[in-house]
Amino acid sequence: MSAHTDLGLYTAAALRRKFPLKQRDLGADAHLSGRGMTFDTEAYDVEGLGHFCIMRMHAFLGLMKMETVIIAPREVDAPLFNADWIRAFGRETQLVEIYDTQLQAWPEEPQEALRRLRDRDADLEDYTSDSHWYDSILYDCAYQKKCRSADRMNLTAQAYIDAFSAQLEEAPVCDPSQRPAKAAKVDAFAGKLLAGGGPAVNMFTKLFGPETAARIVQKHMYGKA
Repeated sequence: MSAHTDLGLYTAAALRRKFPLKQRDLGADAHLSGRGMTFDTEAYDVEGLGHFCIMRMHAFLGLMKMETVIIAPREVDAPLFNADWIRAFGRETQLVEIYDTQLQAWPEEPQEALRRLRDRDADLEDYTSDSHWYDSILYDCAYQKKCRSADRMNLTAQAYIDAFSAQLEEAPVCDPSQRPAKAAKVDAFAGKLLAGGGPAVNMFTKLFGPETAARIVQKHMYGKA
């Protein structure tokens, strides 16, 4: 089985090259357990950028593991970045998904740079899922793959993180009058995710109740004030 690079730590290091990070105190929400599943969450305010979250889950005595990394730009006009790694019973899945939460259109050049990263793993099996409400705002430079030996997927996820972090350094800065509208785009995404449900949201609600699920999704994952 392949070794897995901690994508949360990798992303934090990439962001720190440009942006100061300040960790939020999540209290008891930082470590939650229920029905054999354990969730460890870190959330950061990123000066000059917005919000950053790392969530790790393990279950079934380590037979299932998950890591989620979210970059939610609130102070620069850049899209929302979600990376998910899942290992379940010897099979690995790597997703890197980028969503339209900008005030202005995302230029074609950074999208094409990410498509080139995606296409170098074209021979790997695609991950497919049911349709979701957010498919209409998911950029086609997304990476969605699965396999048993995940070294290549892990390296490509790191390359996505490096490329996107570099793009953030060049992204248009929102002036103070634009920031409420930019933050509202991110908050709307999180609100729709919560209202629309889905595997992760439904699991949080079932395990910890609707209030905790709302706090995790809206505040800790996507940075709502």
